[in-house]
Amino acid sequence: MTEKELIVRKIENGTVIDHITPGRALDVLKVLNITGKEGLVVAVVMNVPSKKYGKKDMVKIENRELAEEEVNLIAMISPNATINIIRDHKVAKKFQVKIPNKIKNIIQCENPTCITRVEKNTISSFTLVSRSPIILRCDYCGAYIDLEAILKQFE
Repeated sequence: MTEKELIVRKIENGTVIDHITPGRALDVLKVLNITGKEGLVVAVVMNVPSKKYGKKDMVKIENRELAEEEVNLIAMISPNATINIIRDHKVAKKFQVKIPNKIKNIIQCENPTCITRVEKNTISSFTLVSRSPIILRCDYCGAYIDLEAILKQFE
């Protein structure tokens, strides 16, 4: 093993989020609500060399697979990320994240007078306006939301 090799052990079961935009791994943990208090084994690697992108971040989470809503949040934070589902030390499923054209019920509208904020049981709904930078438009009031505003909702 050379000094330049990265040592992060393989996981038996769980999720590997690879090719995260450099410096965004902690944002990924934030939207997944991973604080370290859950007892999960989590490995975070930031700003490591990547042949494809120059630099990347990576997150490994043992014994947890992601829900579709969580994958959609990751896609907004890091549109080039790949998700690897690991079962019995092998990649059972691998896919590139994709920001959906419609985002429902995973983030809130920033407009305090939007019906989704005023009326209980109204599901938020956004349409993708721009992938880079990420901009969404509320389907109810037309307000726009960007990545910074999305991330504030998870603080």
